[in-house]
Amino acid sequence: MTVTLSPLQIDCDFDSGNIQVIDASNPAQVHLAIRPDTNSGHFQWFHFKVSGLTPGQAHRFSLDNAGQSSYKNAWSGYNAVASYDQQRWFRVPSQFDGKALAFEIKAEQEQIWFAYFEPYPRARHNQLIERAQQIAGVELLAHGRSVQGRDIPLLRAGNGAPGKRKLWLIAQQHPGEHMAEWFMEGVIDQLQANDSTVQKLLEKANLYLIPNMNPDGAFLGHLRTNFKGKDLNRAWQDASVELSPEVFFAQAQMKQYGVDAFIDVHGDEEIPHVFVAACEGNPGYSPRLAKLEEQFRTTLCSVTQDFQTAHGYSRDEPGQANTSLACNAVGMAHDCLSLTLEMPFKDHDDAPDPVAGWSGARSKRLAGAVLETLASMVDGLR
Repeated sequence: MTVTLSPLQIDCDFDSGNIQVIDASNPAQVHLAIRPDTNSGHFQWFHFKVSGLTPGQAHRFSLDNAGQSSYKNAWSGYNAVASYDQQRWFRVPSQFDGKALAFEIKAEQEQIWFAYFEPYPRARHNQLIERAQQIAGVELLAHGRSVQGRDIPLLRAGNGAPGKRKLWLIAQQHPGEHMAEWFMEGVIDQLQANDSTVQKLLEKANLYLIPNMNPDGAFLGHLRTNFKGKDLNRAWQDASVELSPEVFFAQAQMKQYGVDAFIDVHGDEEIPHVFVAACEGNPGYSPRLAKLEEQFRTTLCSVTQDFQTAHGYSRDEPGQANTSLACNAVGMAHDCLSLTLEMPFKDHDDAPDPVAGWSGARSKRLAGAVLETLASMVDGLR
């Protein structure tokens, strides 16, 4: 018996949506393309809804321009994520032929969402900020504005006493890296639980948190840049109110309150591991900083199986750091432990999860391990 598949409706007109329809005339083989960032040639992030699926039948989708994306090597070994309810996300086996990324699903329901990674919605962000402010000892310290006028909250956990260490965590400078704000939700969860680790940390430190540095890019479905087409993690030497007010705000707040440790939370498209990059190429890099970096890596390895040190970026030669990156710029300006924490878009090869791959839930759990690591190090940060 021949089954005639119904026409499909494909939509991305929502928070973090991104797709272009090339040809949806054949519901069994739909051709799509990823839309570039506004005012930029970068593209990789996708997020779209498909309605009109025929339950029990196979539907195949092809992202025809994947081979031209910002990180074309990232598609090898990658599986797209999907959800029928925007709550439970699962991996869909995907194939990359050097030009297109294709994935097929036997529909269970009439509607489904696909994305590059489990999205972190703006509505959830707003709820997170509201929830954080209900936690004893957490306050909305300041807020900046993005290019398009979206709020960028700075939260502080702790009593603000000047003698305490000042620990900064920021996330999602690159807006397509949604695992970064899932990580920040994990930080808020830990503060709310207020276990012995958090209590120990806040006795000696204040936490400064910016859960989403690039709300415009995240809402618009960008991979890499803000609304002006600026890569915020290449703007830390020339931040301006016009082109990169997000970074300008963060730097002003750091100058006002000080920094004793800094972690910039990201996701890496290509490397299927969790790792950190540090400041070894900075002018003025010292044995003290090298010791702190090694202590962080060693301690975090002992706390969670989701961290490792064998895989990551090549280390910079002395004096050769790109100081426009947040990690290097903050480390140099404040002479402090300063790290870029990277999580994978793919699965984590050291501890794979065949259903979800690396996920929002795992990003949240990693946050607890990072806070435990910082709590063990807080006395020696200065």
